[in-house]
Amino acid sequence: MNDTLTTLRNTLKRNGHRMTAARSQILEALARSGGHISADELVAIVHRNAPSVGRMTVYRTLDLLHDLGLIRPIYQGTAAAHYILMDEGHHHHLICSQCDRVFEFDDCVVQEIEQSIRERFNFQIEGHLLEFYGLCYDCHSR
Repeated sequence: MNDTLTTLRNTLKRNGHRMTAARSQILEALARSGGHISADELVAIVHRNAPSVGRMTVYRTLDLLHDLGLIRPIYQGTAAAHYILMDEGHHHHLICSQCDRVFEFDDCVVQEIEQSIRERFNFQIEGHLLEFYGLCYDCHSR
């Protein structure tokens, strides 16, 4: 959590944004969540620890973190977005189509694809979200 929190704080500062007490509470809650959290869940956690931090402050901070490429919204079978941390520039999921469980994995296997895309489209890649859909062991072994 400390590395993630440090990355979030440093990126904000490097981009000219102040580290307010409210932002600090929001970043800490986001880092503690492991990077999978809805805005409403984040509001509830922050409000428990810092009741003076309002809902709109949390939403504005989420928008800022998104603009800086530190989080991305994902919609996995729900109307509400869940936010995932992109502090390392990438995030990977295996998603079971039957039970909707989500498994994270850290092995980044797309460097060659990124290089190909950069060259083919003259596109500067800043990060990626990779999701594979299929059946988990429990669902396909039934």
